[in-house]
Amino acid sequence: MKTKLLMLTVVMSCAFAGNAVAMTKEEYKTQKDRISADYKASWQNCNVMKANAKDICVAEAKGAEKVAKAELEAQYKPSPRNDEKVTLAKADATYDTAKEKCDDLKGNAKDVCVKDAKAAHTKAKEDAKVMKAAADTSKNKTEKMVDVKKDAAEEKREADYKAAKERCDNLAGAAKDTCQSDAKSKYGMK
Repeated sequence: MKTKLLMLTVVMSCAFAGNAVAMTKEEYKTQKDRISADYKASWQNCNVMKANAKDICVAEAKGAEKVAKAELEAQYKPSPRNDEKVTLAKADATYDTAKEKCDDLKGNAKDVCVKDAKAAHTKAKEDAKVMKAAADTSKNKTEKMVDVKKDAAEEKREADYKAAKERCDNLAGAAKDTCQSDAKSKYGMK
């Protein structure tokens, strides 16, 4: 009992220590096994649900597992690339869950929900690229940052425009034309 408690204390202290403390291979394996067990338990809880609620639960369980694995890898082998993978895993998990939640909607409301989820996903992915570029230590870091930030801003703007344009599809006639025109001017589209 004391050994298990001690082992749990060590594992938890490593989990909260972040990148400050290197993780041994044994600790890594223990954490990886815990993540798998947590996923299986979450997935089992989803089995009692029905229809889209079950799909949402499964998406959340899978997302939590992917994020936990990425965070574990970043803790075990700290690097800007692994930090980016954590951010991307979080973005993907949020996006997958949001898409499942959109399935409860119908028609244009569903389309708007999906476009909004996609826009949020795109923003998170672009933020991850900027974060990785900021961690770059090469001589031409400034040039890379300018390019990455410019590309990220363009991708975000385009994703926001698509979501705004989708909202306009619910309108008709002059109201729709005005909405689309406003969206184009707001997001700088031609």
